[in-house]
Amino acid sequence: MVAVDTMTEDWLSRLRAELPDQPQSVCQSIVYWLLGESPERFETLTDTDLAIARQAIEYRYRIFQQRYWNVSPEQGYQRLIKRLSSLFLIRSKVKTWIALSRDRRRTVVDVIQEVIQEMMRSDRHLAQQLKWISACTQNSRLRNLLMLASIEEYCLRPIRHQPLIIYRFVNYLRRSQKGGMTQVPTGELIRLVSDEIAPSDSEDSLSLLDVEAWSQYQEQQTELEQQSMRHQVKTSFTNYLSRNLDDTAARWLELHLTGLSQEQIAQTLEMPVQQVYRLREKISYHAVRIFALREQPDMVLGWLKTSLQEHNFGLTPTQWDQFWQSLSAEEQAILTAYKDEQPLEELTQRLGLKNRQIQAQWVQLYLRAQELRTQSESS
Repeated sequence: MVAVDTMTEDWLSRLRAELPDQPQSVCQSIVYWLLGESPERFETLTDTDLAIARQAIEYRYRIFQQRYWNVSPEQGYQRLIKRLSSLFLIRSKVKTWIALSRDRRRTVVDVIQEVIQEMMRSDRHLAQQLKWISACTQNSRLRNLLMLASIEEYCLRPIRHQPLIIYRFVNYLRRSQKGGMTQVPTGELIRLVSDEIAPSDSEDSLSLLDVEAWSQYQEQQTELEQQSMRHQVKTSFTNYLSRNLDDTAARWLELHLTGLSQEQIAQTLEMPVQQVYRLREKISYHAVRIFALREQPDMVLGWLKTSLQEHNFGLTPTQWDQFWQSLSAEEQAILTAYKDEQPLEELTQRLGLKNRQIQAQWVQLYLRAQELRTQSESS
């Protein structure tokens, strides 16, 4: 039990230092939760697997410490729903489904709450987590906060390059097609930690990795989603050009997207070809450096699959490691803050920079990542 004892002592020492006002029992409960129900499993891991396990524990603790520690269960619940609803991939899929459903008054938050509610009723892993958390502590407030952190970590686990909650949303659609959307009780929290909650293995439940359901859903929705996302980006950028440049720029975009050459666009707009080329360069600058990276980064980068939070700028794991090692400590701090969605005000105070300076560095980091990606693809 050498590895387990070492990890336990390390975490207890760390929590005593980071949470000096908390009793020993609270620190021990958090450590028990972090190490999991069967900590003896660490003894059988290789050095490589043990290092990965340590990273997973660190990630879990970071979720708990940054979003749920020292807040009320109600605030924690709102943060959980906001975090899951902010994921571009799930938000896009939910919005598309709502637009095609009969009940268009529903919101992304409503649907996410229903998906989480269903997971709490039928997901075996979460049921097991609930039992384990109940064994870790008798403090009801701490139980709720630990469960909220467990739900977020579980929902964001990558399964076939998609967050797990996407699969649960698909299963939710299968059920809702039979009975329609249920109503989420307003003003009530999901009963997260309660002796009344028990796993429900109804015959209508689906496997977490229901590959058939996911494949069917993808085939039906992929083309529609691509069209919807492309239309959203196009409409938003057209409006941006009209506001910040002029109607001619917006008209150029419409013509360009139809496949016309610059010479044909010049004839249509009754402008010199040289002026049209200059307009194209100006629009390209605004498209990449301002609209995509400052005005609407979630929408555009999610559509391009180059977002930081979900796609690591579109880099492969090897490319990402290479890119990360090339960054300065300040640049790494900026990316970490953006990736964890930390308030920009905290980052400006910590680094002693202005918002404008941080945003400028963010743009340069994205462009450097895309340059690395282009070089790797061409080599």
